[in-house]
Amino acid sequence: MLTRRHFLRNSSTVAVGGLVASATLSRAADSSTPAPSVIKVGLIGCGGRGTGAALQALKADPGVRLTALADVFADRLDSSLATLKKMAAVANRIDVTPATSFVGLDAYQKVIDSGVDVVLLASTPAFRPEHFRAAVAAGKHVFCEKPVAVDGPGIRSVLASAAEAQRKNLSVMSGFCWRYDPRMRATVAQIHAGAIGDLRAIIATYHTGTLTTKFPGTRTPGQTDLEWQLRNWYNFTWLSGDHLVEQAIHNVDKIAWLMKQEMPTQAIAVGGRTVPAYGNTYDNFSVAYEYASGVRATLSCRQHDGVYNEVTDYVMGTEGIFSNGRLATQGITGKTNWKYTGPTRDMYQVEHDELFAAIRAGKPVNDGISMAHSTLMAIMGRMAAYTGQVVTWDRALNSEEVLVPATLDWNAPRPVAARAIPGQTKLA
Repeated sequence: MLTRRHFLRNSSTVAVGGLVASATLSRAADSSTPAPSVIKVGLIGCGGRGTGAALQALKADPGVRLTALADVFADRLDSSLATLKKMAAVANRIDVTPATSFVGLDAYQKVIDSGVDVVLLASTPAFRPEHFRAAVAAGKHVFCEKPVAVDGPGIRSVLASAAEAQRKNLSVMSGFCWRYDPRMRATVAQIHAGAIGDLRAIIATYHTGTLTTKFPGTRTPGQTDLEWQLRNWYNFTWLSGDHLVEQAIHNVDKIAWLMKQEMPTQAIAVGGRTVPAYGNTYDNFSVAYEYASGVRATLSCRQHDGVYNEVTDYVMGTEGIFSNGRLATQGITGKTNWKYTGPTRDMYQVEHDELFAAIRAGKPVNDGISMAHSTLMAIMGRMAAYTGQVVTWDRALNSEEVLVPATLDWNAPRPVAARAIPGQTKLA
């Protein structure tokens, strides 16, 4: 059994199925393999985020060439490629051809096998553990969007792949973009240096509108269950993990970062759906994470239209407070009064700049364990809300609940699982 002690022992080691790796998986491991003059990149998942990641990769290094694309649906691949080709600054470095444009559930493997050096994983979250495993097995550097899995078995797979990536001196960059924002980096550095004293509590919110325009749930004549669900993946737990895992996870990751990667001992949560909708996800959650150090972190998130929305972080210490909400003073107040006055940069671009710089320098970066930990924190919150039970870190990590089926059939019936009911839905 994998236990929390494996991750916290001496704050430095993690055991994953017999694989041992640094708790942060070295930000700059040594490598003797120089990067090629041309770095070939393949994109897996051609939605909006994937298209953006491809553009940022092309902007990060003049030697980058986009050479392969994969998506489950041809129309999304075509749209992504057309969008990228309109970008004058990078259009001459897009070398995708019909022979390197792959469509279908197995398209990811064809991109990996096409001769690329780096893969950008931006597909539906359910498939990221398998895509990550395949990329690392083939010796590819990886940019992996968040979240990295939707269930415990997926997390264990990601941890194993992250350890394998370190052994192979491969870079793994996560899509937890706030860790690459200059303002947030400087703020966390201040807090870690003691600007607010000992950290006592964190209150975070991720209150946003719905995504009904992007995922209307419209079903066309003849559309199979699987195609309908894949095209509207956000509203099905097995595909997205629910919005706590897919969207509000940015706040979860900031909590983990602020806590210096100390993982919570347990989570308690509430949640549900206020506005009727198709699918089986919730539209609101409130999670309390408890830590052995005595800190408590709370996160509330909701997706409602026509209401006041705000994404915030409030961090309370023994000698000060940090806040970044619209209705609060921006910065640190208390023992130390501080506001960030440095330069601002697009955090999404910084991620790719640093990834390709690391590849060029032969000094791999590896976000593997931190991205898996943050995803598991979100999953344990969802598990607690769905069941109404206390969920420990160990229980979430060792959960045998498998949300993603081993095989998928385009034409086979795929009924939508019932929405979870606290007190009735069992803890797996």
